[in-house]
Amino acid sequence: MADRPEGTAQEGRNKPVLSLHVPEPTYRPGDAVDFSHIAVTQAGAQPRPDEACHASETAPLTLDLVRVLGDDDLAHGPWDPKLDADTLRQMLHHFAMVRAFDARMYRGQRQGKTSFYMKCTGEEATSISAAMALASDDMVFPSYRQQGILIARGYSLVEMINQIYSNRGDKLKGRQLPIMYSSREHSFFSISGNLATQTPQAVGWAMASAIKGDSRIAATWVGEGSTAEGDFHSACTFAAVYNAPVILNVVNNQWAISSFSGFAGAERTTFAARAVGYGIAGIRVDGNDPLAVYAAERWAANRARANGGPTLIEHFTYRAEGHSTSDDPSQYRSAQETEEWPLGDPVNRLKKHLIALGEWDEDRHAAMDLACAEEVKAATKDAEKNGILGHGLHHPFATMFEDVFEELPWHLVEQSKQAIHEREVKFPEGRPQ
Repeated sequence: MADRPEGTAQEGRNKPVLSLHVPEPTYRPGDAVDFSHIAVTQAGAQPRPDEACHASETAPLTLDLVRVLGDDDLAHGPWDPKLDADTLRQMLHHFAMVRAFDARMYRGQRQGKTSFYMKCTGEEATSISAAMALASDDMVFPSYRQQGILIARGYSLVEMINQIYSNRGDKLKGRQLPIMYSSREHSFFSISGNLATQTPQAVGWAMASAIKGDSRIAATWVGEGSTAEGDFHSACTFAAVYNAPVILNVVNNQWAISSFSGFAGAERTTFAARAVGYGIAGIRVDGNDPLAVYAAERWAANRARANGGPTLIEHFTYRAEGHSTSDDPSQYRSAQETEEWPLGDPVNRLKKHLIALGEWDEDRHAAMDLACAEEVKAATKDAEKNGILGHGLHHPFATMFEDVFEELPWHLVEQSKQAIHEREVKFPEGRPQ
């Protein structure tokens, strides 16, 4: 037997050497793309358990992929929600509006009108279809890529743009990062930039709703990377222990900024499978299939409303563009990934479904896209009357001390007076516009 090298950690020991596994994405920039490892199941082949079933009966669905729309653009199987044509057209209109909104806000950021923006291209179904499956007063705790929920609930585009521009019309008074909206009237909880904090908040709200004997449930959205945060697992524990009426939506878009999903555990099993360990219902759904997303969310909502407990839904989708306007995805993933993604584009899939039903056509779709673009353009012009980033049209300086305490503590009163005094000394004629 050969002599063992001197000075190694294993010197004098006849034991196997340990090795560390570091996840590695399949493709890097410049590599050819091959998504053959993704199992795209047959649409309609997945069973639909009764909404009152024991959570363990959903375990096979956490490793499967619930799909409704087939290659023939028609709906198949027991998960078909059988939505009427008007509802499908309304959903498609919401998709188009979000795309138009994202496009203009992206241009606005590039023009310096705001500091930051995040598009949701390719993920529209995970927010819009899911929101349409909920009651309008169910409380939602979104992440930062669910602008489609607000649009589906009829929130003002002007108000959204005011918040993005942090102008004098911003109801949040410039205190939030752009795109972190909040609307009590639309049961839309304040978005937080701290990852996964919304998950225990949603579970806690759902528990409170149950304690009060209310009928409203909660739903929350979190990216797959954020499921590695402790907050997510605390949320799952509380949801399971107290049978909270909550839906935990995990949007697996394959990338957490520049880190691929393997760093959050995707190499080992699906994100939906985490439900099994907590003893809660779990479903893995084609996140680019609007009908499948709607059906899964409605199933989970009905279950929660009937005191069946929480459901974890993994929306298997793809982030078609950068994480944000501060991100360049070409630096860490192949440029061909978006075009090669095997589950397609949710907007195109819903459009083709309506056309296959004889309820839509390309001319009407082009007209709708144009109308949405014009509506967003008009809303942008209205919002810009309240100002854009950095021009001086913002809320009065003193408002930074408001809205936290019913009565301002003495030390903040002193700080407020000092700050206002320094501002008056610096700008004796008033801040230049």
